[in-house]
Amino acid sequence: MKFQGVKTIYFDFDGTIHNSIKIYAPAFRKAYDFLVKNNKAEPREWKDEEITKWLGYTSKDMWKNFMKELDESFKNKARSLVGKEMQEQMLSGNTRLYDNALNVLKTLKDRGYKLVFLSNCSIKYMEVSTKAFNLNSYFDDMVCSEMYDYISKREILKIIKHDYEMNQIVVGDRFHDIDAAVENEMESIYCAYGFGEDGEGDRATACINDITEILELLD
Repeated sequence: MKFQGVKTIYFDFDGTIHNSIKIYAPAFRKAYDFLVKNNKAEPREWKDEEITKWLGYTSKDMWKNFMKELDESFKNKARSLVGKEMQEQMLSGNTRLYDNALNVLKTLKDRGYKLVFLSNCSIKYMEVSTKAFNLNSYFDDMVCSEMYDYISKREILKIIKHDYEMNQIVVGDRFHDIDAAVENEMESIYCAYGFGEDGEGDRATACINDITEILELLD
């Protein structure tokens, strides 16, 4: 299939452009070890496949769902630990984007599409990511959930979609992205190579297994 008349593309970041498990997994384990040392969690080993479940959530929603009974003060400390560790890992060059991700963004930009970064992340993480990968060279605008007090992507999209030219599509690897598109009556591209679980892309307009396949869907 080919998408027709698209003007604006919203891109998720982690799991879509950025192979973030490489920095999220050690950050998650560090935060969990902190909770164990403070007698707030039982010692256990975490596999990467168990940790990827939480990629794509806002940090608030992640800890709200992951350890519901945990004291708010410890949730906030754990959130801070994860964020700080991921930022340090990124600035140290210990992460990478998916192969050809930047080439895809450049090609789409050269074709005249308006590209908008839309992530369930903090402002600081967005800024660090921008610095690490020179994202300002590819994206026309940068939007993250902390800028809107961590409301859902579908709610953020309702607010910002009027700032950009129609028609618009959403590209992402989690149900948050596809739901945001559906709720805002937009088409979407589901990135099956990311961190979504079975069924998360069922309502997407199209599905890809490699980021380069986007170029075949958009003229």
